[in-house]
Amino acid sequence: MSRPDSRDFNRLFLADTPLIDTRSPGEFAEGAFPHAVNLPLMDDDQRAQVGRCYKQQGQQAAIALGHHLVQGALKESRIAAWLAFAKTHPEGYVYCFRGGLRSRISQQWMQEAGIAYPRIIGGYKAMRRFLLNQLELSAKHSYVILSGQTGCAKTRLLHGLDNAIDLEGLANHRGSAFGKRLGGQPSQIGFENALSIALLKRRHARPEATVVLEDESRLIGRIAVPDVLRETTLRAPLAVVEMPLAERVEHTFHNYILRNLADWQAHAGDIAGFAAFAEELRQNLATLQRRLGGHRHSQLLTEMNTALAAHARGNPEAHRSWIELLLRDYYDPMYAYQLGLKAERVVFRGSYAEVAAYLGSAR
Repeated sequence: MSRPDSRDFNRLFLADTPLIDTRSPGEFAEGAFPHAVNLPLMDDDQRAQVGRCYKQQGQQAAIALGHHLVQGALKESRIAAWLAFAKTHPEGYVYCFRGGLRSRISQQWMQEAGIAYPRIIGGYKAMRRFLLNQLELSAKHSYVILSGQTGCAKTRLLHGLDNAIDLEGLANHRGSAFGKRLGGQPSQIGFENALSIALLKRRHARPEATVVLEDESRLIGRIAVPDVLRETTLRAPLAVVEMPLAERVEHTFHNYILRNLADWQAHAGDIAGFAAFAEELRQNLATLQRRLGGHRHSQLLTEMNTALAAHARGNPEAHRSWIELLLRDYYDPMYAYQLGLKAERVVFRGSYAEVAAYLGSAR
């Protein structure tokens, strides 16, 4: 028995439903959903041709052109990709931008090939509107903001809570000059979609629960925290995790040195990966040159290069020296100033374990 088409966006997003996005690659890159795969009916050039035809000659001529552009072996390859997805994800759905021609054609061709696969009514546009509404509802949540000096393992703390959302994880960036991650960041719209779904899930799981977020600036890398959420969290209480400098140096060393290098080498191989990792470290430090001042930047760069040379010979331990300098002389004073501006919002201070227990009890 075939499943009906759906506009139950709440259920679709809560269930992480697999989705076939038949929009063009360019449309998909501008904004997508976390569990959608781009299996386009037309590529960007074909879509542009059909769009021009529609404006000049009308819908029927545009449909005819679309069928002309996607036929023969190309059509068969499109259908094969959709069928393979449908067989792997029988619970999924197909959609296009407005839930119109492209998804209907895809659905029809799949049906003719032997698989009835349901369509999302209203398509991407309707789902995006639904998620924007979820963002507006975020202002009604109760929040506690997790703060702490750089290197306090705040992300790890968040991942140990069931009432937290990791904004940096959604943005694929650690939020500092050294925060880049392989794979790059999602589009702004893609980030907002993922954030909206995370908020929807938190509200569904515990409607009255306090949501824990990390203390972020307006930008996480190049991704902007939506105004409606940022304005709400700027008024929220803060819980501050405190950790000795030596422990913060160790956490930073393992996450920004050892883990980043492992990621680069898995991506590019041992030699090329190390070279890319080293160059990225230098570039990240260079972005802070104006704020650090010439003398302090030169000192840190010298220590970084010494550490990288030792690391290339198999000993990464010297990185701790420049990490400690950067935390103590740059990040810590900046953090102290910023926290001083928010002092009246601090409702709890404590060790990692104490703050984790406090935030975990925030129901």
